[in-house]
Amino acid sequence: MTGAGFVLYAWGPGGTPYAVASIPGGTLDPAKVPKFVTPLLVPPVMPRAGTLTLQDGTSADYYEISVEQFSQQILPTGLPATTVWGYGALRSASTSGLLLHRAPSLTIEGRWRRPVRIKWVNGLVDDRGNYLPHLLPVDPTLHWANPPGGTTGRDTRPTFRSTPGPYAGPVPMVTHVHGAVGVGDESDGYPEAWFLPAAKNVPQGYATEGTWHGFFRRKAASGFGASWGRGYAVFQYPLDQRESTLWYHDHTLGMTRVNVYAGPAGFFFVRGGPSGEGAIRDRRTGRAAVLPGPGPRAGDAFPSRRTYYEIPLAIQDRAFNRDGSLFYPDSREFFDGATAQDPGLVPHSDLSPIWNPEFFGNAIMVNGNTWPFHEVEKRRYRLRLLNGCQARFLVLDFGQIPGVKVWVIGNEGGFLARPVNLTADHGNRLLMSPAERFDLIVDFTDVPVGSWVLGNVGPDEPFGGGEAPGDFDAADPSTTGRVLQFRVRPARTPDPSTPAQFLVLPPVPSLPRATRTRRLALVEIASSVWDGPAQARLGELDAEGMPLGMMWEEDVTENPRLDDTEVWEIHNFTADAHPIHVHETTFQVLNRQGLVVNDAGEAEPPARLLGAPRPPEAWESGFKETVIAYPGEVTRIRARFGRAGQYVWHCHIVEHEDNEMMRPYRIGPAQPGQPDG
Repeated sequence: MTGAGFVLYAWGPGGTPYAVASIPGGTLDPAKVPKFVTPLLVPPVMPRAGTLTLQDGTSADYYEISVEQFSQQILPTGLPATTVWGYGALRSASTSGLLLHRAPSLTIEGRWRRPVRIKWVNGLVDDRGNYLPHLLPVDPTLHWANPPGGTTGRDTRPTFRSTPGPYAGPVPMVTHVHGAVGVGDESDGYPEAWFLPAAKNVPQGYATEGTWHGFFRRKAASGFGASWGRGYAVFQYPLDQRESTLWYHDHTLGMTRVNVYAGPAGFFFVRGGPSGEGAIRDRRTGRAAVLPGPGPRAGDAFPSRRTYYEIPLAIQDRAFNRDGSLFYPDSREFFDGATAQDPGLVPHSDLSPIWNPEFFGNAIMVNGNTWPFHEVEKRRYRLRLLNGCQARFLVLDFGQIPGVKVWVIGNEGGFLARPVNLTADHGNRLLMSPAERFDLIVDFTDVPVGSWVLGNVGPDEPFGGGEAPGDFDAADPSTTGRVLQFRVRPARTPDPSTPAQFLVLPPVPSLPRATRTRRLALVEIASSVWDGPAQARLGELDAEGMPLGMMWEEDVTENPRLDDTEVWEIHNFTADAHPIHVHETTFQVLNRQGLVVNDAGEAEPPARLLGAPRPPEAWESGFKETVIAYPGEVTRIRARFGRAGQYVWHCHIVEHEDNEMMRPYRIGPAQPGQPDG
């Protein structure tokens, strides 16, 4: 079942493949894009549409948010603007609220145990109310939403007699708040709960909603009194979880890679509670510590005239054409030379003609601009980081900034057990897989006045572990090896924040003892007609330790009982590292352990343990919901499953996710009236 690994190749004389680090893209040469000429734009706060009193008498924040198409200046001024999609508020209860659509989008600010209800609107229509086609090539041969299939063929892998072109119909969307814990399945953004925009010209016979949409619509009505309609759904988030950095993005079946690449994503912060910022203590005094702030607040202008010391940073990779448009490949030939020319890949091949196993943009974008700069003072800052790349693992390198001191205080599940000194103990570098978030204290106090660059030494190709330069070639130092320029200036006022080494973070509770251990597998499916991968899958080990890769459509196999705690042992039989994300819950990383591997470094079936387990990385303490599963290893996590329903777990390399590396899982028994599956 395994193949040569997901590796990006170029092609030499005679068709000989060789791995590359500098990567191709669109017609715009990234080396010619001016660097560090655009000021960093800090995402403002999403305005509320109002407040609600829920059925149990509690108050909730209410938002009305749509995803729409617009033009944005992503490249530096002087180069063309880019057509993108992004979320934005449709109305605001305050006259100062920003009714602004942007990519990345405005930050939703939530409070612990104060529910948030959001009306998510698919607004991908033009001024006349007709649907807008996708900005990017959509492969209709995958197992995907498939609106043209109607109610009987939706959410399937269609069959074709010849190679089809890209799908050009109305775009399905469903929003997932990534990291929301305890959310009902009706509000989780299930991949088969998508819906089309309320366009005038949806072709007759098209399915306008996914297989699970109607079931979840009825569940939302009975569960919390919400009404859904054409082109929108209403989700509710309890926010009964630790203070943490969440984010929101589309999760449509088989289309996540292109929908998210088009732009719609944003931060969602949960603040407060017994594990929140207010519980952090200063070890010197025992009193409340002070983190760097403020960050953006509701009603701030955009761009803001205020000075922020808490700054969210969404790091994404993209590629562009000379006209400013986004580039995303329209053929498998881009990845490894597999051609879609006659006689065509369909039906003569097991390769999807448009889908690429991974995509690496050759330009780095931070908060919606390529290679921006930001003026900082000689003081401490709190940076809230998101790796929003498609497939790129970042290794952020602060070592190019003399005198800087960097500490990790949190990850996607909230604050760590204790601060981690990256400068003293980890070479001033931080590894981030796609979808991971980290909360940093970056101290510029001793940095000389001047301009300094945050680097990236992660690879321009699939990541398999290790460090640069010994284990892989670092990113192109002239383009993807640079992220953001800091322009350091003298401090304007004294810094009231507590030095990171004196922070006593809130205690991290232990999870109950596990009631079950599941042996799971990550496998690659090699093409039968081409020297390359056809898809990747999740699955499980049989009694002999052999991996069984399973497809999305197969019956649920991961079915924890409500309130049970389980250990998941994730065995990686591929050549690459995969960021594994489990919806609805957070987990604790227990350890990793080697497996017997073959000459290519891939785990050799049946699974056999090798050596002693090694503990999690220091920045993996506390709780997480995305974990790196390295090749040739088993990664062990422990999670408690506290809300019944239908959810998913998947790889967050979104190209993998869209082609079978995602599986449904269910907490508790099947629900009366739910769709099959």
